[in-house]
Amino acid sequence: MRQHLKSSLHKLVEGNVRRLTALTSIGITAAGVALLAIIAYAGMAANKSASDRERTLLKNALNRGIARVLNEQKSVAWWDEPVAKITNAHIDFPWVDSEFGIFLTETYGQDEVYILNNENKPLYVYNEGGRSDPRAFALRQETLDPVVSEARGAPDRRLTARPDAFGEDQKDTQTLSGVPSNASWAGHILQVDCKLAIVAAIAIVPNVDMKLPDGKPNLLISVTYIDDAYVAALGRSLLMDHLMLSPVQVQRDGIISEPFVGDDGAQAGYLSWTTQRPGHVLLNVILPLVAFGVICVALLAAGMLKRLKKSSNELAERELQSRHDSRHDALSGLPNRPHFAERLQDILNARDAAPKDQHVFVAYVDIDRFKDINDTLGHHAGDELIKAVANRLADMMRQDTLLARYGGDEFAILWIAKGPNAANALADRIKNLFASRFEIAGQSLRITASAGIATAVEETSTADDLMRQADIALYEAKAEGRDRAVFFSADMANRVEERLSIESELRIALDADHLRLNYQPIISCDTGRIAGVEALLRWRHPVRGEIAPGIFVPIAEQSGLMPALGEWVLRRAMKDCSLWPDIQVSVNLSPVQFRQVDLQALLGRLTREYQIDPRQFVLEITEGVLMESSDRTSRTLDAVHAMGFKTALDDFGTGYSSLAYLCNFRFDKIKIDRAFVAGMSKSESYNKIVNAVISLGKGLGMEIVAEGVETETEVNIMTALGCTELQGYYFSKPIEAADMCRLMQTFIPRFKTTKAAGDAKHLILAEAS
Repeated sequence: MRQHLKSSLHKLVEGNVRRLTALTSIGITAAGVALLAIIAYAGMAANKSASDRERTLLKNALNRGIARVLNEQKSVAWWDEPVAKITNAHIDFPWVDSEFGIFLTETYGQDEVYILNNENKPLYVYNEGGRSDPRAFALRQETLDPVVSEARGAPDRRLTARPDAFGEDQKDTQTLSGVPSNASWAGHILQVDCKLAIVAAIAIVPNVDMKLPDGKPNLLISVTYIDDAYVAALGRSLLMDHLMLSPVQVQRDGIISEPFVGDDGAQAGYLSWTTQRPGHVLLNVILPLVAFGVICVALLAAGMLKRLKKSSNELAERELQSRHDSRHDALSGLPNRPHFAERLQDILNARDAAPKDQHVFVAYVDIDRFKDINDTLGHHAGDELIKAVANRLADMMRQDTLLARYGGDEFAILWIAKGPNAANALADRIKNLFASRFEIAGQSLRITASAGIATAVEETSTADDLMRQADIALYEAKAEGRDRAVFFSADMANRVEERLSIESELRIALDADHLRLNYQPIISCDTGRIAGVEALLRWRHPVRGEIAPGIFVPIAEQSGLMPALGEWVLRRAMKDCSLWPDIQVSVNLSPVQFRQVDLQALLGRLTREYQIDPRQFVLEITEGVLMESSDRTSRTLDAVHAMGFKTALDDFGTGYSSLAYLCNFRFDKIKIDRAFVAGMSKSESYNKIVNAVISLGKGLGMEIVAEGVETETEVNIMTALGCTELQGYYFSKPIEAADMCRLMQTFIPRFKTTKAAGDAKHLILAEAS
């Protein structure tokens, strides 16, 4: 019984507490809601009152603007002299210009002034800064007629009536107290030329001799456009911030934007201004604070716990995501370089505990010609290809293989395997990865890749060593023609060190001007004389001796030195060409130089600097430029021709030669490669190929130059086939500029006549005397 009573009492107390809590909550909630409603109503009412007051001020200001224009007109219309000087019979135009046209427009800023006679015919027009033909009023007559009619005593019901502020002002006049009884006026805001303007009309009446007018008086009409300057001045006078006239309604917080409608019902934009909003503090500061306080009192405890739990979860998730992002590539989702290097170093450190026949390999995989995909299909296609390659790598490699993206189009593979053929197995997997086509940006692409593979040996103690070796092997794979896998060897490292050494010394040689140009003569088959020279770059190293261009030019192309090196060659050749003003100078352009440099701008600048005739120069271009032909290639070649430079297709017959080059691109010369010249006497096939090239080139109006001519037999054959110029050691090896000057003075051509295909040919047998 006692236990039951205790339970009942507990329930009663608990119920009372619950009810008290509920009542308290309801009371606090009701009081809070009431307080918020009062504050909101007070703020909105204050804002509305301020907005209504601003609208009234603006409306009154526009009415006062009409009254002001009428008062400005009154200053020149209500006196005896204009009544006498402006009649149907005679108008003193200079006087009217001074007192009406110039005075009203320049003193008061009115835009157009018209004077009509008693029959409403135009007597005077002043607009656009000067007097115009009265017939110009016809352009405004239809627009201004309602105001004219009202000024003549016949109000137009189509116009919205306005308070006569000007008439109220006349009640206070003393001297002119009798004039308003004889005068009439009207003022409205109308649309004129798609813009709202104050149009005011007032009768021209005397102020002293009231008998002076005869019949209806003349009428003065003014048009004052309500433009941005007018509206801005109006805003300043009313202390209304940022009052402006805008073509469209401005929809921003704190801005009132209302249609600006004339008395004729035409709308010309919106009048917008920043309202004062005295209730802003109540609505935007006090109301939120009170609301926040009410909510905080009711939900403080629960809110704090809930936010704490949520914040803790979010912080943990962000930390995990941040740690993941710092170790993975954002595009492919693969581990990044630091993650890969850390994992590789861990494996190298644990090699002592690994089986003896277990090998650690690192492979660098680089997508061939990835830049071409970005340039032709766009970077989004390049991103698709990166993700597709990453997915294939993940699918085709073992689960224990670590994959990484190093940035750009380069991937890394950490491969751990046993057995003597483990490295070849890795190379095969990489090859199979690119065996099938990729579907990228709606196109099926055949993609190849180059790979460099390095094997960890006992001497390999750090991840950086192994990664550097894989990078060297990758470079070697690219140098061997791409689309292959190459295994690292010690010789590769030596070659890389040699290349880096030559690259560094080449930069020094270029800066110190230690390079030189040699020149080889080009002989005309018609005259037997020197018709031109070819500039050939040479480098005599102080320690290594003469370094062949075939060694240092590819290094310059790969290291980014080619643009500077090519400009040096052009500069030196243009400087030396003044020694031989009557012959052509040929200069080779590297494909890298052609792609990277704004060639047209460079040639234009050097031509002006050295004051040379572009027609004296022949720019030799290899087929490597045309293999990557694009609109830019065609535009550049056309621009070079337009400047006056001649062009030659160099080493034709090597690489991926195509007769289409001769048809698709305009060249002045074709240079047949020395391999074909040397093979003419050994193979009939060479003879047919060269004959076809010469026939096609000459048919297209090109000169044919045979390179590498070294024997008299080669001279005779190439001349008989129709070559126009010859070049080779038979005439002279490349020599320096001073030696070339002496050779030109001593060079003596000799001629020999022979028969070829039934025609007599003059064959050159030249020698230096």
